Amino acid sequence: MSRIGYRGLVAVALVAGIGLTGAACSSDSEGDGPGSKSTGSSAGTPLDPKTKVTITVDCEPPTTKKAERRQWLDDVAEFNTIYPNVTVKSKDAFPCEDPAKFTAQLQAGSQTDTFYTYMTDLQQVLDAGQAADITDYVNDTTVPNLKDIDPGVLDVLKDGGRLYGLPTSNYQMGLIYNRKIFADAGLDPDKPPATWEEVRQDAKVIQDKLGSKGIHGYMDNSAGNQGGWHLVSEMYGVGSKAVTEDGRKAAFNDAPTRQVLQTLHDMRWSDNSMPATPGLQWGDVQKAMGTGKIGMYVGAPDDIPLVVQQYKAKFEDLGMAPIPGGRTALFGGADYMFKKSASPDQIKAGIAWVNFKYLTLEKGQFDYPRNKADGLPVGLPQPFFFTGASKAKDTETKTANATVPVENFRPYVDAQVPVLPEPPNAQKIYTVLDTVMSGVLTDKGADVSKLLSTAEKQVNSLLAAGQ
Repeated sequence: MSRIGYRGLVAVALVAGIGLTGAACSSDSEGDGPGSKSTGSSAGTPLDPKTKVTITVDCEPPTTKKAERRQWLDDVAEFNTIYPNVTVKSKDAFPCEDPAKFTAQLQAGSQTDTFYTYMTDLQQVLDAGQAADITDYVNDTTVPNLKDIDPGVLDVLKDGGRLYGLPTSNYQMGLIYNRKIFADAGLDPDKPPATWEEVRQDAKVIQDKLGSKGIHGYMDNSAGNQGGWHLVSEMYGVGSKAVTEDGRKAAFNDAPTRQVLQTLHDMRWSDNSMPATPGLQWGDVQKAMGTGKIGMYVGAPDDIPLVVQQYKAKFEDLGMAPIPGGRTALFGGADYMFKKSASPDQIKAGIAWVNFKYLTLEKGQFDYPRNKADGLPVGLPQPFFFTGASKAKDTETKTANATVPVENFRPYVDAQVPVLPEPPNAQKIYTVLDTVMSGVLTDKGADVSKLLSTAEKQVNSLLAAGQ
């Protein structure tokens, strides 16, 4: 679900930053007018450094994020050594995308020329007629590392085979666990559970050994769309899907999903290895992990800086493993799109900026020596969209500058679990599935099959109505 709470409020601040200092519409821009030909070149060639053009860009880090803000300004300055005639007007706003404000901006056409979105926003942006088709602009010359960007990530930014955005960050769901708690319970922290059966076994060991200290083996969410999001993540892990391939019907009312839910029910009510009150909203499980109250939960790597920075956990105490089952993993993240009314040169300049800041090894977000010097964590498995030679080089540089124990996350990184995007109408589906997770985690007598059947009918109705 592109992390309804996390993605909108915290991941943005920790992973990318936020904001920009200028007006957010194309009328501020110089250069070609909307729809005109790019200055002396075709769409597929890079922007001529002599071209004078102004672009507005959002998601500049706020002043409260001093290191990230300084890095952004430094990157703009370095970008201008390559493109001295491009003026980047940055918009400072927190969070990078507020869903309600974002919708209003799309309706008014007031978003920036190069604008931040979540990977689940594509259809909304296309329905509003606000995204430029950048297919002809993006190639191995304009984005040199294009061949090593995971095709599955790029596919989420396509419609009808046409490309509308470039990724900046992404996450793949997995199992976050507390290595110290594992060791204290007599479990091997280098051998995290790989199946739900093993999750249940390890959670019970933790409960039996450490429950008297108020520590639970596992925790999960059940409300605020977080329960539905987690359930979809968990069903993906065991090979189930939220909807059919054509997106027209629910597909989750099957044996693998029932088994996951039954396991969660038994952990809560038979083993007592889960807290009596489940996580009701985003932040509940993160706080419990950060304060050393739970052994495991399903999450993404960008949770890890949060539980350290906000809740004072230690990086060395945290580890990450693949999603239980390891069949497929839900992924999502953030990207930049380009305003449809922007001129060709503005689109080229926006692509050049995104490529420099977010897609160039050892530059921008991948300048690990700089991040290390600025006290930012280095070594976490994020972003996670490179493959091939780019991934190898990124891993090498990241490891050489690591400030966190890279080995703690190796099970997650090495697993190479295939990814699946979030389902269409994700937020509405998650709302429905909240009731399933809540039923399992708050009602000892919950009927898993009945809960899924009811949810299936509701999801089928909303999909049939095109909602």
